[in-house]
Amino acid sequence: MQYTNKLISETSPYLLQHAHNPVEWYPWGEEALHLAKELDKPLLVSIGYSACHWCHVMERESFEDEATAKLMNEYFINIKIDREERPDLDHIYMDAVQNMTGSGGWPLNVFLTPAGKPFYGGTYFPPSRAFNRASWKEVLRAVHDAYANKREEVTAQAENLTAHLANANNFGINRPEEAEKANIFNKQNLQQAAENILKNADTEWGGFGSAPKFPQTLTIQYLLRHYHFIKHQPSLRQALLSIDKIIQGGIYDHISGGFARYSTDNKWLVPHFEKMLYDNALLINVLSEAYQLTNDERYTEVITQTIEFIKKEMLQDENGFYSALDADSEGVEGKYYVWTKNEIDEILGEDSDLFCKIYSITDSGNWEHNNIIWLTGPLKNQLPLLNLDEKKAKERLKSCKDKLLNERSKRVRPALDDKILLGWNALMINAFCKAFSVTENQDYLAIAEKCIVFLEDKFSVEGWKHTYKNGQAKYPAFLDDYAYLIQAYIQLQEVTGNETYLIKAKELAENVIAGFSDEESLFFYFTPADQEDIVVRKKEMYDGATPSGNAVMAHNLYYLSVIFDIASWRKRAEEMAASLGQTIIKYPASFGFWASVLQNITEGMNEIAVVGENCVNLLNVLNRDYIPNKIIQAALKPSAEFPLLRDKVNRGEETRIYLCKDYYCSQPVTSIAEFRYILGTRPQ
Repeated sequence: MQYTNKLISETSPYLLQHAHNPVEWYPWGEEALHLAKELDKPLLVSIGYSACHWCHVMERESFEDEATAKLMNEYFINIKIDREERPDLDHIYMDAVQNMTGSGGWPLNVFLTPAGKPFYGGTYFPPSRAFNRASWKEVLRAVHDAYANKREEVTAQAENLTAHLANANNFGINRPEEAEKANIFNKQNLQQAAENILKNADTEWGGFGSAPKFPQTLTIQYLLRHYHFIKHQPSLRQALLSIDKIIQGGIYDHISGGFARYSTDNKWLVPHFEKMLYDNALLINVLSEAYQLTNDERYTEVITQTIEFIKKEMLQDENGFYSALDADSEGVEGKYYVWTKNEIDEILGEDSDLFCKIYSITDSGNWEHNNIIWLTGPLKNQLPLLNLDEKKAKERLKSCKDKLLNERSKRVRPALDDKILLGWNALMINAFCKAFSVTENQDYLAIAEKCIVFLEDKFSVEGWKHTYKNGQAKYPAFLDDYAYLIQAYIQLQEVTGNETYLIKAKELAENVIAGFSDEESLFFYFTPADQEDIVVRKKEMYDGATPSGNAVMAHNLYYLSVIFDIASWRKRAEEMAASLGQTIIKYPASFGFWASVLQNITEGMNEIAVVGENCVNLLNVLNRDYIPNKIIQAALKPSAEFPLLRDKVNRGEETRIYLCKDYYCSQPVTSIAEFRYILGTRPQ
């Protein structure tokens, strides 16, 4: 029998996956919330996303089962939420479940009072008792019984938990005194943060901690920059080891490029195969910085291959980027990506022996009797052992990969999550700009500029929206969307010299201050002030898979305060960082972007102005250099509108480069070599 529920009219691929479940699912909205109050039924909210493997498992086991659906429909008003469409709701109810159980994840299943307040929840529940977990049916009956017969206890639990979530907003938030600020912004604290990161370093396989291992790009970025500032060798060693092991591992797709979300083992061999847009954006960023620091061409090779994957698989016709590729194919995780040795022998013929030796392909396989393609060490170290010339070997391996890619394309492909998210697209614009800086590939810049035009056209409809699909933009944009978008405008200006991007960034920052500021006008709420369908207005401080919107806003305000000479924005950025300062220093792995904000404030920003006819060419050369703490503007002539460009003298066709701090500039120079000299002699 074909069922159809209320999700059929949604645009989210995740919600549409559940539109024909026998469960009477509703999207989050007034209809479901009103019905729960009218019928006095608790809400069962199930949250996931389209590329989530265990979400698919629970759907097959429970949500497609008619007997289970009957219980859910009888006892609850059932709501499905795509966590990527509604991260605000996901944050609230994830925090609630973590407080109740000590852990979280997806699928997230949480039970609410009709008022939307959580009182019980968990993640994956099996159809029968297993893994020391009650079955889903047992949970449904127990929660129904508690709500029917222990209402006062349930209500008290919900009220207490909601109050706890509201109080959690005050974590680490105190407006610092001037003396406290001075005590935070010093180099000893930056060194302590690096040491605290390195305490958890895996010095054999790279990364931090044990499996499951996430790339932690923000932490790696901090270590790269820390080395840049003080030449701290352990920081560089661990950062590059981590990057190298990631790009050698199975988490990287050696056939077509692109990164999976995380590794399930310490060696980066076995990924969780879903590919997320934001992971690839952040990895392109950190690979770009690694190349700027080392000039190692392996990093630009991976950048190029990953961008080709993004262009082929995730760039849509209107110039926006899709969200994700699923982990599963034909209901099996990773099936699209793995190989038997017989398959490779048949496809590659006489080249199979070389390919299998390089990529550790065996008859028995390295994962569930199949082979994940990976490198156990650097390619350049393996080739001499095989008496192979590097150039010829790379050509042969490239031919092998092309043949495997062609064969793989005939398989059933993983599902594509084709919704387009404002914030994630802004992160990818930032990545394309960074990639352009290190490769000078004009196509990358063109794609970034086309994407920002697309976002402005499709998302800025009666205010900025969070998500777009099939011509429809939905849900007011969240803090992260605005923060990443401002960052993208800043980055676009840095690589083009187009001052219009800065003006747009300033306007957006003003909107964020007006609509998201907390009562102390220090931090920012995740949701806008006029949003009414949430029980708690949260402030997100931690860096998760993507950087904290508050951390990125601190960076944005600090940067724009220099561009437009707005002292109050600089003061606010400093107070944001200082108020969390000791927490950042103690737990830098959870506050990686915040740690970089501390770095910039402590080390000071290099204010660079390039004025004259050749400004764009010189800008391109300067952007290839590793100057992570820079603010840079380029213009054909001086401009009174921007303090950094004001009163800059350019004679005839001569282009001048000014290095400034607090708008006080050294004598201008006319060559990159001279600029590098004065930059190198400035004390950090």
